[in-house]
Amino acid sequence: MRIWKPLILTMLAAALLLFLACCASAPSPASTQAPVTAPPAQETPEASAVPTAAALPEDKPAPVEPQDAEISDEEFHCVISISCATILDNMDKCKKEKRELVPEDGWLLEPTEVVFYGGESVFNVLQRTCRQKKIHMEFANTPIYNSAYIEGIGNLYEQDVGELSGWMYSVNGWFPNYGCGRYALKDGDVIQWVYTCDLGADVGDDYMAQIDE
Repeated sequence: MRIWKPLILTMLAAALLLFLACCASAPSPASTQAPVTAPPAQETPEASAVPTAAALPEDKPAPVEPQDAEISDEEFHCVISISCATILDNMDKCKKEKRELVPEDGWLLEPTEVVFYGGESVFNVLQRTCRQKKIHMEFANTPIYNSAYIEGIGNLYEQDVGELSGWMYSVNGWFPNYGCGRYALKDGDVIQWVYTCDLGADVGDDYMAQIDE
């Protein structure tokens, strides 16, 4: 009896291990269900806000994607200016370390006639003009808008004069609702870069007001 008892215990242990192994390999009810498919990602508000040609006024040019622009050697002329005059009326909101950067007359660049080449954009002209005039300019590429976003000019950046402040541009008095890298220039265009302290309302852009309505 002493000989069989260890043998019986060994056989029972082996049977128990075999039973546990079979249970572990058997598929659980959860694993036999159909795989759960994640819902498609929702379009972000920024993506849905990218303007299309249909959203533009009839007499305004449609945006041209930078990768589709064909730059020629033909020379044209336009006028460009850079102003931060609105800060003069909002100096109390301006960061203290930035106040000395604001010119007394508000001009970082008075209206200046410059040369551009066929197919170039507002961004191309701003970048080249700032480099030639030794004016600081910093930008970021924004793939969602397929354009360059101007973060700072003359070391004056967005939100330096409150949460609604930053740089905007207009061409011939119109504030385009698409990026400066997508605006293809025409001979004689007048480009104005202006610093807004109120999301465009203080520089003549009523786009946001129209959205609120």
